[in-house]
Amino acid sequence: MKCRYCASIESKVIDSRPTEDGSAIRRRRECMNCGKRFTTYEKIEEIPIMVVKRDGRREPFDSEKIRIGVRKACEKRPVAADIQDKLVEDVAREVFNTLASEVTTRDIGEIVMKKLKDVDEVAYVRFASVYREFKDTQTFMKELQHLLDEKQE
Repeated sequence: MKCRYCASIESKVIDSRPTEDGSAIRRRRECMNCGKRFTTYEKIEEIPIMVVKRDGRREPFDSEKIRIGVRKACEKRPVAADIQDKLVEDVAREVFNTLASEVTTRDIGEIVMKKLKDVDEVAYVRFASVYREFKDTQTFMKELQHLLDEKQE
């Protein structure tokens, strides 16, 4: 690892520990040339996943877009921000665990709805109404009936 002070490539690791969320390893290093210390982070290199949009366009997967949708669905609902964040992390993990290089917005939406249903039914219906593009009250009522039927089973 190159020293940020003198550009020497000789350094030794003094301390290693995982970050709070466990997604990376924090390493304290000491330069063998100038003796100054610096911190580096090591994390898993993720393979970029492309999202195939409804119109056929492709763009890189961005969990922030999921977070925005979940936040809107949970607006004015008793769903804590940390629960929403965990839901988004779970969705992202599930998408990456498919090991596919491409995933459709339909697949992502279904994963989000499945997880939202367990968290808050009103947020689920809100998300579904946008995601499934309900055209009229009849479609909306069908989704509500489906939700009620599942609850009774």
